[in-house]
Amino acid sequence: MSSDDDALELDSVFLEPPRPPSPEATIATYCRVPPPWALSTDYDVWSEIEVRLVGSHPLWGHYLWNASRAFASYLDAHPELYRDRAVMELGAGGGLPGLVTAKNGAKSVFLTDYPDDPLIKNLEHNVQRNIPEKTSSNVHVMGYIWGQSLDPIFQVQETTTNERQFDLIIMSDLIFNHSQHEALLKTSDLALKPSTADQVHKPCILVFYSHHRPHLAHRDMEFFSKARDRGWLCEEILTEKFPPMFPEDPGDEEVRSTVHGWRLTRAGQT
Repeated sequence: MSSDDDALELDSVFLEPPRPPSPEATIATYCRVPPPWALSTDYDVWSEIEVRLVGSHPLWGHYLWNASRAFASYLDAHPELYRDRAVMELGAGGGLPGLVTAKNGAKSVFLTDYPDDPLIKNLEHNVQRNIPEKTSSNVHVMGYIWGQSLDPIFQVQETTTNERQFDLIIMSDLIFNHSQHEALLKTSDLALKPSTADQVHKPCILVFYSHHRPHLAHRDMEFFSKARDRGWLCEEILTEKFPPMFPEDPGDEEVRSTVHGWRLTRAGQT
């Protein structure tokens, strides 16, 4: 990273109030309910993904969020969005959604998070633990600060696959970082491939989230208003109920327990 990038400390990137420290590293298991397509396939048969989560961390990498679980199931049911295509996950945390795409035949998967050593090493561990050796070379873990240059990622991508940019961008439980909406959208502008007329499944961004603070739900939704202002088409594609992550938190429990999924494509795409 450049010296300018290095100057961006955690406190300047994430301005939300901290939670109390979490315990030491833990293991969370995602158990698959095989979709119909998986009953007859040449791809590796798998039943679960074991995700190691870091201990206390200001970027919330110590939780397997409900949005991540819903995302994993959605991606498992829709391999047409990424099979033989290029995927990038932003703010990956434990990396569950991206790992699902890697196990189901993505051409390449870049799992990215803030360039903090515990986060990156933990992501590398989860790749080694869950991705078969024969396909692990297709999965890359890299530090990345939202809104900054993607050239280091593109250089690796071009070297390994002779491609540049991505067909699918994954954002799981990121938009509660209100100060980073513009940075996320700038990265999206830079990272997503343009579509071609013959594509059935256009390049897209999938954004899954819960309103963890119902009184700030309107601030979460500003992400989509800003996206529309930048020329993105935004459509909600999923709502799913889960037990709330933090039952003791204030605010409407039904709002906090609902995961929403949205699909963003560039104007002119369908």
